[in-house]
Amino acid sequence: MGVNNLTYGGDGLALTEQFEGCKLTAYQDQVGVWTIGYGHTGPEVVAELTITLEQAEALLAKDVGSAAACVNNVVAVQLSQEEFDALVDFVFNLGAGSFEGSTLLRDLNAADFASAAAQFDAWDHAGGAVVAGLLRRRRAETALFGKGQTGP
Repeated sequence: MGVNNLTYGGDGLALTEQFEGCKLTAYQDQVGVWTIGYGHTGPEVVAELTITLEQAEALLAKDVGSAAACVNNVVAVQLSQEEFDALVDFVFNLGAGSFEGSTLLRDLNAADFASAAAQFDAWDHAGGAVVAGLLRRRRAETALFGKGQTGP
């Protein structure tokens, strides 16, 4: 179904690193999920786990690779690099399942880029509450997505 074969660009990676930060000791995020490095989660992340910066960077590369593969596989319209990068950061943060079932993806695959861009802000909640940091991230993703718009 996907028509893109893009790789994650520098602007996207900078966005992910900025909003995730890097923590080398496991911590629980706002909804209690154990997290380490640049926002890496999984069953191997447990209390008191510590990793090196090199391990954090390797996990980030793996995680953004998975997010990029998702975007390449499910987006049925041609994307600019900026649009792709914004979407990869979105998937990295929220997960492939959230993206695949989203109105954002439906609008995008209908080639309604304006409506798709307006959907980013809808994903600013964690644990049922608006989170200022998520709203800032969604707005940064929207801005990056908008930089890639070439048409009216």
